[in-house]
Parts: sequence; C-alpha cells; structure tokens
Amino acid sequence: MDDAVSTLTRGPAAGGLTTGAVARLLGVAPTTLRSWDRRYGIGPASREGGRHRRWTSADIGLLECMCGLTNAGMPPAEAARTALAAASQGAPPRPDEQETRSGAQSFHGPGALPVGRARRECRGLARAAVRLDAQAMDELLAAAIDRYGLLAAWESVIMPTLHAVGRKWETAGERYVEVEHLLSWHVSSALRRAAAQRTPVAGRGVSLLACTPGESHTLALEALAAGLAQQGLPVRMFGAALPVEAMEEAVRRTGPAAVVLWAQARSTASRALVARVEAIEWGVRGARRRPVVLVAGPGWAGQLPSGVRHPSGLAEALDALATISRR
Repeated sequence: MDDAVSTLTRGPAAGGLTTGAVARLLGVAPTTLRSWDRRYGIGPASREGGRHRRWTSADIGLLECMCGLTNAGMPPAEAARTALAAASQGAPPRPDEQETRSGAQSFHGPGALPVGRARRECRGLARAAVRLDAQAMDELLAAAIDRYGLLAAWESVIMPTLHAVGRKWETAGERYVEVEHLLSWHVSSALRRAAAQRTPVAGRGVSLLACTPGESHTLALEALAAGLAQQGLPVRMFGAALPVEAMEEAVRRTGPAAVVLWAQARSTASRALVARVEAIEWGVRGARRRPVVLVAGPGWAGQLPSGVRHPSGLAEALDALATISRR
C-alpha cells in the first residue's frame, strides 16, 4: 500500500505531517492549503514551535472533506463552512454527498479518477486535475520530475494519470474533456520546462520527431523530446499531423540521424510513409546519407514495416536514439 495512504489509514506519525506531505497526498498546492488556513480556518490544529504546520489525522480528514466539496463544484468559502460545521458535530460529510448539511444545492462535478495502486504523486495529480487546479498540477509535476527524474516520473506518475483521465472520459462522455485538456496542457508545459534545462551538445546527430499525417496525440513524443534534450542530444519536434511533403522537406533540411514517426491509432500508421522517409537522401554526391527511421506508438502494432525499429517504451526509445545520435 502507498506510504501516504497507509499514513491516513493508521494516522500520521507522531507530530503529524508537514504541509508539503499533505499537499502531495491530496493534490493541492501548498499555497492553497495555507490560503485555506488563513481565510477559512481549514488548517492544522497544532504548530511545531508555534510556526511549522503539522497535520494530524483529524486535520487531514477535515481537509479531505474540503477537497471533496470543492471537487464537486462548491465554492471554497461555502465548502469550508460546511466542512467545519460538520466537523463540529463530529461527523464530516462524505465528499460525494449530493446535498450538504447546510442545505445548499446539490453539486454534480466530476468524481475521483481511477488511478488504482499508483504512487501518491499520481493520486495527488489526479485530484488536482479533477479540481482544475492549475497551480497544484504545475507544482506536483515539477516535484515528480525533480524527485524521480523525467523517465520515471513519466512512467509512474504522468502516464497513469493520463490513462485514468482517458478511461473516465470514455465512460463519462463530455464531462471530463476539460479535465483531460487542462492536464495535457500542464504536462506539456512541464515537459518543455524540463527540456529547457540543458543545451544540446555539439557534434551529435539530430533526432527528428513527428506525428504521422492525421495523428494529433503528441504527449508521448513531447516526453521523448524532453528526455533527449535532458541528455544534451539535439532534437527537432514537429508535433501533430505533419503533412508528408513537410516531413520530407524537414528531413532534407535538417539531415537527421534518426526520424521517429508516432501513430496512436492504426488508421494513422502508414508503411508507405515509412518507406518514403527511409528513401530520402541528403549530402554531397558520393557521400549521401539516409536517416534511421523508428516507428513509435500503439498504432504500429500488427503492421510493423520490415526491418524498422519499434521501441516498446520511452526508455528503449531514448537508448536507441542516444546510440544513433553518437555515431
């Protein structure tokens, strides 16, 4: 069981949890917790040395109620009054109750995302996404990448949360589109910030990344671009639905060591496109070169072109491109 969830089940360790630990657990920005404490009195009952906040089980229970009510669409001030009133009676309402004890109207916002037995950061990110809490998402994504590294953060925090949003969207219809769009935007922003931390190393071959024509899913390619950039490997990221002619022109102009073609769906994976890119040549007569083509994404399953690499995940793709780039 996740350590943070176990903590809630058994109660925090002696002295309580810090604000940062609670923020990671519940997917709330630390600044939001401090604001709720200052404005509404939703805060820890005790402070270490009179200054540092330490959250007990009772404090966290009240905070969970507050989060649940705001998740359901209730304004923070009203949610705080409801949670505090219920706590004073000894029984905070469940976050999924459709009517509050104060007689307020029902709220029908999105519920929790099905993230399963994931890291606590994944649960926190999912909660922040449902609340449409932009600041919390930025802080949680940055903290996960800083703590685990981009590769592990992508595989164990970001991807499970994105998949949970996708599953919820499929079953709940249009209600979750806003959650998916906002989370995707903040994931993309976090990946770009991570990519900007290092400048490319001179003398390495360029990797050209592009989605196939008609393909709009870019986040996995953005993660690959960020991973390459963090290794100091030059990359050109062309994003969604690059037309064939534009792709050919980009290859001729950049002379990449490798080209990665992403297809999320079988309908956007094209063997003819692979052959066309593989045939592109550049350089002076007698010393012409061609790119190494890799295909990526689930759309290529079952229709992999002969002799073309198909990395199984981000780690394998990074290793393959790093090797090609250094040749």
